[in-house]
Amino acid sequence: MNKDDLFNEDKYMMRQDVETMISETIQNHKIVVFMKGERTMPLCGFSNTVVKILDTFNVKYHTVNVLDDEKVRQSIKTYSKWPTIPQVYINEDFIGGTDIILTLYQTNQLKEMLEKAMNS
Repeated sequence: MNKDDLFNEDKYMMRQDVETMISETIQNHKIVVFMKGERTMPLCGFSNTVVKILDTFNVKYHTVNVLDDEKVRQSIKTYSKWPTIPQVYINEDFIGGTDIILTLYQTNQLKEMLEKAMNS
């Protein structure tokens, strides 16, 4: 095994570790938002919109600031096969980004999804 093989193996292990962290986070929380910034201080308008919508329901949800770790920021896009952030997961299912959350909110479907998640 040469130096390049070790480097590639290390990159693979780091990617696997990040994907494991993402997967475990989604499994351990009923509602997860991968976003730019924190719940109390979103750092982009799209993340802010999602936070404001979820906060109207007064539900508990977990956030992950993708700006804290570039590997997480890139890996979540691969994990979900969705190119943008924020990303919302409910009961381990990828729901979507801001546009989808906004549409679900406006049609009352998000309320039903959140109630189901909180009662499961």
